[in-house]
Amino acid sequence: MGSRLIDIGVNLTNKRFDKDRIEVIQRAKKANLTGLLITGTSVEESQNALALCQQYQQNFPDYLYCTAGVHPHDADNVSDDYIEKLQALAKNDKVKAIGECGLDFNRNYSAPEQQQKVFSEQVALAEKLAMPLFLHQRDAFAPWFRTLSPYVGKIPAMVSHCFTGNESELKQCLAADMYIGITGWLCDERRGQDLRDIINLIPLNRLLIETDAPYLTPRTIRPKPKSSRNESSYLPYIVAEIASLTGIDQAEIAWQTRVNAQKIFNLTAIKESL
Repeated sequence: MGSRLIDIGVNLTNKRFDKDRIEVIQRAKKANLTGLLITGTSVEESQNALALCQQYQQNFPDYLYCTAGVHPHDADNVSDDYIEKLQALAKNDKVKAIGECGLDFNRNYSAPEQQQKVFSEQVALAEKLAMPLFLHQRDAFAPWFRTLSPYVGKIPAMVSHCFTGNESELKQCLAADMYIGITGWLCDERRGQDLRDIINLIPLNRLLIETDAPYLTPRTIRPKPKSSRNESSYLPYIVAEIASLTGIDQAEIAWQTRVNAQKIFNLTAIKESL
């Protein structure tokens, strides 16, 4: 058995898990993961994420937690009372952060102005509730960072989920005391070389690991899995790649990222069970 890990970002509500969700969780436990944080990407998906946490609480006590938020892709679809709905969800002790929220100008599935409005409202909600932020950013770093800057030090933690930025962006995030979420993107020398070149700049006390499953399956898995679907049990491959690129021991990476996740998301139940 390897070192114990926490996957801070898994899209377990995704329909690609509908046929074998319980087996996916079981495989994560077998791979020595001690907890999963399910990502909420809309009000409905956040409600679904919380429902999964509650549904599996008996089978997997103190194992599943979630976030509640609206992804920029879904910003055009929010209801007038979506903030009230997120606030209601956040009262549940299984909900550990506001998000996934942010800006995505790469595809603009929602209008940029609306993305900005919905993002700003969720950042303000996180401050009001004193909850961490689980953040998304693609091709929108300057306005994204500008939105967050006034809140640095006023929000318990900001997590740059699935970081794929450049060295300058990384340094700005670290200077703002953000945590950096690393995914299987790092395991892809074709798309992820820029990230591979700067991974050693992330201090261990700012590092988090996540699969973002079912997306971003590590290319380093051998033998190659039959399905292209990523899952939480593959998280150790990300740790191995970080270790390979930085020279830091895998056990140390596992320990520190677990401690970071426990602290940021207040995962006391997981902590007490270790």
